[in-house]
Amino acid sequence: MPEKRLRPRSRLGKYLVEKRLAEGGFATVYQARDTIEGVRVAMKAPHTHLMDDEAAETFRREVRLVASLDHANVLPLKSADVIDGVFVIVTALAKESLGDRLERRLATKTALDYADQMLAGLAYAHDRSIAHCDVKPDNFLLFEGGRVRLGDFGIARFAQRTLRGSGAGTVGYVAPEQALGAPSIRSDVFSMGLSLWRMFSGSLPEWPYRDPLAGSERISRVLREEAVAVLRRAIDLEPKKRYADAGAMRAAWKRVGRKAARGASGSAGRRRRGGVTTQNWRTVQRSEFRRRFGAQLETRLECERCDGPVSEPMLWCPWCRADRTRLPDETRFPQACPRCRRGMKLDWRYCPWCYGPGFEVQTKRQYTDKRYTAKCSAAGCDRKLLMPWMRYCPWCHAKVRRHWKVEGVRDRCKSCGWGVVSEFWRGCPWCGKPLRSLTP
Repeated sequence: MPEKRLRPRSRLGKYLVEKRLAEGGFATVYQARDTIEGVRVAMKAPHTHLMDDEAAETFRREVRLVASLDHANVLPLKSADVIDGVFVIVTALAKESLGDRLERRLATKTALDYADQMLAGLAYAHDRSIAHCDVKPDNFLLFEGGRVRLGDFGIARFAQRTLRGSGAGTVGYVAPEQALGAPSIRSDVFSMGLSLWRMFSGSLPEWPYRDPLAGSERISRVLREEAVAVLRRAIDLEPKKRYADAGAMRAAWKRVGRKAARGASGSAGRRRRGGVTTQNWRTVQRSEFRRRFGAQLETRLECERCDGPVSEPMLWCPWCRADRTRLPDETRFPQACPRCRRGMKLDWRYCPWCYGPGFEVQTKRQYTDKRYTAKCSAAGCDRKLLMPWMRYCPWCHAKVRRHWKVEGVRDRCKSCGWGVVSEFWRGCPWCGKPLRSLTP
């Protein structure tokens, strides 16, 4: 069957193809625009000669297996279906892959942050007994705000079997036993070890992996001995000598902690003569805010105008009062509302952040979440589960009547009655009004 290529400006359902991004042994990747949601997406189209009826059904099973993954460091699937006769997998569009980023110099501090996120995403999957089968820098995608997400779950599992059967593929980051046709979760650990080794050393060791490994001298200058030992155990040729899964490897890496890098220390930072810190007053102020309220308010994001710490539910920046009614950042949830771009779980019927028509729920599964800390007061609501700062119930669409508050602070906005932190904020992040007067 001839290969069907998508041309720029061609349409595929609601997607308008803009350009081809890459092509591999399994699929071609395009940049496209979702004409309904108004956002750009990555669209992966598996090669036609690999997708007969049996292969397509196998692939669907793999996608269903991993479609429920819900983690900040795992790339969620927006859709995977046949559109106009072409099998396509649609995901959020990243800035670039880690593989591309490693072509340029990467600061050790940034690499340490990436390593934590890479291990967290793979550990989440392993905790659910899901192996990736193609862990490598090209499958770690970088988004705004420094977010790292591991992509191609299910896709990689299917492609690994299909390409092995067709004789295609390269060794690269593949564990020896996986290259012989026996992949396992420990194979992912090996691939992760090689990926991190390359990120910190700038070199990729190759078979037969004899000492000294490529990049050994540089990695010893960058990382402490304890951190190098974690990576060496991960890439041991004997699977049983490696970590049992990415969770165990992550635990070992976290024990090394911030002292993984050479020259790292637990001090709060260097000081100038006379005891004056190098940080300005605004940095100190926001650091103190994060220490006291960051975890509770989940202020993992930064305002695009003033760089102040903000959270996803905030409709305005409390530091400079910039409009955030349409979320400019990437959500941590598996899908986004097309109106406000805030996150939604797969079993929600309505967006809890903005008011609008409901959504057709594609799953019967009811997901638990530790963020459910309150209940809807509507009499006819069947689930009654709410997360802090929700405006509408995601199950029955009723307006949330309660006034959310910030724990440990009595201040409330006079306009909307919701909790604010007037010690730090200029405006209410929930209604946008200036905090000139407060309700005690």
